[in-house]
Amino acid sequence: MSATPQAIQPVIQVQRLEKRYGKTQALNGLDLQVERGSIYGFVGPNGAGKTTTMRILATLLEADAGTGRIAGEDIREHPARARGHLGFMPDFFGVYEDLTVAEYLDFYAASYGIPAKRRRTTIAELLELVDLSHKRDDYVEGLSRGMKQRLGLARCLVHEPDVLLLDEPASGMDPRARYEMREIVRELQRLGTTVLVSSHILPELADMCTHIGIIQHGRLVREGPVEQVLRGMNPGRTIAIQVLGPPATALETLKRVPEVSDIVSPPEPAGEHNAAGARPTQITFRTFADDAGLREILRALVSADAGVIHFAQQLDNLEEVFMQLTERTDS
Repeated sequence: MSATPQAIQPVIQVQRLEKRYGKTQALNGLDLQVERGSIYGFVGPNGAGKTTTMRILATLLEADAGTGRIAGEDIREHPARARGHLGFMPDFFGVYEDLTVAEYLDFYAASYGIPAKRRRTTIAELLELVDLSHKRDDYVEGLSRGMKQRLGLARCLVHEPDVLLLDEPASGMDPRARYEMREIVRELQRLGTTVLVSSHILPELADMCTHIGIIQHGRLVREGPVEQVLRGMNPGRTIAIQVLGPPATALETLKRVPEVSDIVSPPEPAGEHNAAGARPTQITFRTFADDAGLREILRALVSADAGVIHFAQQLDNLEEVFMQLTERTDS
């Protein structure tokens, strides 16, 4: 049996999208595709077009040209059907502060036509998901910024959308609240939700997202799986290893491998590696070796009894990639 068209199409499709505000070209022929089940990080400086794109996809703003589809539904021709598939959480959103948390969610669930009996179950499940069950009877005005953000996310989920559009969801949050939000987004992906998320907190996007798109002047300048984007900017791989005992054997072994360069190891404190319970030493290096070549490098280290206890690829810094790309397009 052949796959249906929806099964083989990206869940978010944007083609040649354009939007102008007076003399400012916010979107300039933007093309974007987000695969079903992915967490797609939408990265760009202020004014690059991230929020405009999300508002157009959410059917809150009309594009000057181009097309967009959410789960196969054309956002211009069938906006109501497209909205049924998505939840949109803007950077700043209003809350009815004289309602309790449960009343707030009940109001939005009722707006979607969800029956009262089902609303009670849905609200309980969503409050558990965003860890606000203990606040269900508290007034919204008494919530912290992080709690309000999590409540806003729960509001986006009352109708069980396929797609989430999150515009700077961690804005203004403290580190713990950002971590909690990131874990909720990961859980939603595990449950099958596709997420398009914009953020300036680039290291967190690298850790959370499966794919990344860097937008500048209303156009994508680089996109793809996170690791692929990082490799494309800096060919080769950075490998991090950890060794127990003096690192000299590992260092000498690596220096004899032609494909290895840029070996970095911290200075060895005198006598520390001979002491019981001493911490392992981390060594990093660059290599153009493929997977088979990496296996040979690891085999050489093991054969030399270098004391390797960790050997893994290290992702380069997404923030550096972002700065390089935006500097190039500004020049």
